Amino acid sequence: MQIAFHIGANCTDEDRLLKSLLKNADTLRKQGIIVPGPGKYRTLIREAMQSVATASPHPDSRDILLDAIIDTDDLRRLVLSNDNFISVPPRIFNHGVFYPQAETKVRALHRLFPDDEISLFLGIRHPASFLQETMRRVQITDIGAYLTVLPPEEIRWSDLVRRIKQGAPDTKLTVWCNEDSPLIWDQLIRRLSGVSAGTAIAGATDMLANVLHPDGLVTLAKTLAAQPDATDAERHDIIAAIWADHALPDKLEDEITLPELDAALVAHMTDCYEADLDIIDAMPGVDLILPFR
Repeated sequence: MQIAFHIGANCTDEDRLLKSLLKNADTLRKQGIIVPGPGKYRTLIREAMQSVATASPHPDSRDILLDAIIDTDDLRRLVLSNDNFISVPPRIFNHGVFYPQAETKVRALHRLFPDDEISLFLGIRHPASFLQETMRRVQITDIGAYLTVLPPEEIRWSDLVRRIKQGAPDTKLTVWCNEDSPLIWDQLIRRLSGVSAGTAIAGATDMLANVLHPDGLVTLAKTLAAQPDATDAERHDIIAAIWADHALPDKLEDEITLPELDAALVAHMTDCYEADLDIIDAMPGVDLILPFR
């Protein structure tokens, strides 16, 4: 069976991708794709992964888990999502390492589902805004206390991606930037769900509602309705044109207010982030989704 895990990262889409998938639950089920509600599996899988971290899994653990999560045997793909999968926010920088438990978590996942075809999906975010938001979640105001020995300008998503691949070298990993999500939301829904090409999906423009002027949303809806048979490439061209005319600038960038992150440091972190994306894009077994490409 195919099992697609959306593993985070923390403070990226805030379960919005899962909600868009659940809008399509009936359509997906007809194709043997099951998207259960998160209450059915998040605690179960976390506890099961903890149990196999130091001991071999019970021979029936996979089947017991699946029986608790899904109510049918008629499926080809299971889609699970948890942005705390590889860490809860307080532990993201434990020991000065960015996501120190990444390898352990993905190895445990494979121990639970050793014979299934697993794929991993990871949204990432500008390190400065990521740092600011995760600190807000854990109610820490001192960067040094949170990062310990890791300087903020040395936060590298490529390091996390590399260690995920070390923990699961044969597992396909799909990565995207949270900042790009409104532009690629339909791709994310399709790739994570594994729905067949040409299937109409709901929620494909959900994220655009947050960043487009209302006039742009009306134009987008009319244009897409007038071209129901548009290919993915044609849809992306439509979105790109409307984005250029109707995007709301104040919604596109996070305001960084942490005193330690001045404008010069944020600019440097931006340059490092963009260089990091080139590194990720070149990694074997990693598919980096970029808009309009």
